[in-house]
Amino acid sequence: MNTPNKLTVARMILVPFFVLFILTGWGGEANRYICLVIFVGASITDWFDGYLARKNNLVTNFGKFMDPLADKLLVCSALICMIELDRLPAWFVIIIIAREFIISGFRLIAAENGVVIAANYWGKFKTVSQMVLIILLILNFDGFLGLLTEVFYWVSLALTVISLITYIWQNKKIISMQE
Repeated sequence: MNTPNKLTVARMILVPFFVLFILTGWGGEANRYICLVIFVGASITDWFDGYLARKNNLVTNFGKFMDPLADKLLVCSALICMIELDRLPAWFVIIIIAREFIISGFRLIAAENGVVIAANYWGKFKTVSQMVLIILLILNFDGFLGLLTEVFYWVSLALTVISLITYIWQNKKIISMQE
């Protein structure tokens, strides 16, 4: 297994630790900082594994499949935890997870027909905005940073919907493949 794929696996391994700490508070006063380190560390591997794979020509089928899955696992797990902590409403998380299922379905149909749907910039912006939102929710600040959290809340939602519409529009031929 090459280094980018190991980083992807490491990101998946970090998810249960993040969930454990964020939901139990085992870290005491330092808990939010422990969660922050775990989440930011896992998020950085998302950028770094792709960078290494492209730079060193280490792109693999495992990485193509597992990297987006690891991203979804990390982000969706964190967002679901935020419902439990009463920092996000369920409807918000449902919209984000529904978008992920729809895009994954499109990609499966495309793959069955020999078409690869690459990530576009809207999807990348969406992921970054969601990760920033999660970081702000972990820190759970009031005042200006609370306002910044609110801004990222709406930006993340908007980018989720925009990226979904963009994917569907750019890949509408995938739907016609099933007729």
